[in-house]
Amino acid sequence: MTEPRRRRADRARQVADLLRHQVLSGAFPAGTLPSESQLCHDFTASRNTVREALGLLAAEGLVERLPGVGTLVCSAKYAHGLDRLAGLAETLHHQGSITNEVRTVGLVDPPAVVARRLRVPGGEQVVYLERVRSLDGTPVSLDLTYLPQDIGVPLLAADLAGRDVFVLIEELTGQSLGHADISIEAVNADAHSADLLGVADRAALLMVDRLTHLADGRPVDLEWIRFRGDRLTLLSRLHRL
Repeated sequence: MTEPRRRRADRARQVADLLRHQVLSGAFPAGTLPSESQLCHDFTASRNTVREALGLLAAEGLVERLPGVGTLVCSAKYAHGLDRLAGLAETLHHQGSITNEVRTVGLVDPPAVVARRLRVPGGEQVVYLERVRSLDGTPVSLDLTYLPQDIGVPLLAADLAGRDVFVLIEELTGQSLGHADISIEAVNADAHSADLLGVADRAALLMVDRLTHLADGRPVDLEWIRFRGDRLTLLSRLHRL
């Protein structure tokens, strides 16, 4: 890449980052971005730079460029806060209706790492639950959940298709959930996950590893959650102590 093209690519990335923030924060409620000439003025950027930035957002599936019409916001992203322990339906209730396709549920012999993290005695089975979770009919996550037998078995008769597991656990135990240990990384969708989530093979996903404990400290819910990177944004507020 020549030096001028490298500088333009760097600048296009900067403009795309700023525009992405505006799109995700609802700065364009009508669903249409300003014209290319207006964006050139707003960002003090060349037309080629602006077009390259819009191309980056289009490649992400965030906007669509239509000749003679302009650049349209074509997919919504939903904010999932990380500052409160809550289920997906609790978190996104103001965005729409969450439904769950229960694909697999039942007792299994846990892998050693699962037994260790849930503090399950050797030889004891756990309940495994796999769900595709959708917001107003659009898949947003694939959840793989392990539960201790005394927690999970009673939940087999519960409304797993319509309710958050977190709420069901609290109702069953009579305890509040206390805290969760969580890690997040970017992964590419394998062909099977991509098909379930309705995304392209190798599409970017947000992988969340979450171990949730009751208020008394007992671990009761171990999950690996694949979130669609084009549909959810994970948000938090950090404080410097």
